Amino acid sequence: MEIMIPGRGAYRLDHLVLDVNGTVAVAGQLIGGVKERLVTLLESDIEIHWITADTRGRQTALDRELGWPAVRISAQGSQSEAEQKADFVRGLGAERVVAIGNGANDATMLREAALGIAVLGPEGLALDTLLAADIVAPDILAALDLLIEPARLIATFRK
Repeated sequence: MEIMIPGRGAYRLDHLVLDVNGTVAVAGQLIGGVKERLVTLLESDIEIHWITADTRGRQTALDRELGWPAVRISAQGSQSEAEQKADFVRGLGAERVVAIGNGANDATMLREAALGIAVLGPEGLALDTLLAADIVAPDILAALDLLIEPARLIATFRK
């Protein structure tokens, strides 16, 4: 996905990284309308990744529902969830990543990504994540719509 934003320059976004719990799912259930939008985005030239510590224990069912596995991170270990998410974004080539999240452990990944979108969803939005974002969307559906209709991004960012 290539987007030219007046006053900001050109973006080549090859990867979408989504936090799962609180962003695309609530209480282990996919938010209505997310699957349809992700299917639409799959038809574009952006690769979709979702990343989770599976705190609800429902990720296997969500993987089946969407048809691809999430990247699992560990809540245990020497590296924080936030750093694991940021490392994943860096590993993809952060300059080609759009990341979407809402929790405090998403702030670093949004900051690393070429484009970070914070969503205010049913579980709220962490202040650190809000401050790390390039743009804030009222919910995940609006955030995904920005990518489906990039003219909306251009309208928001142009100077």
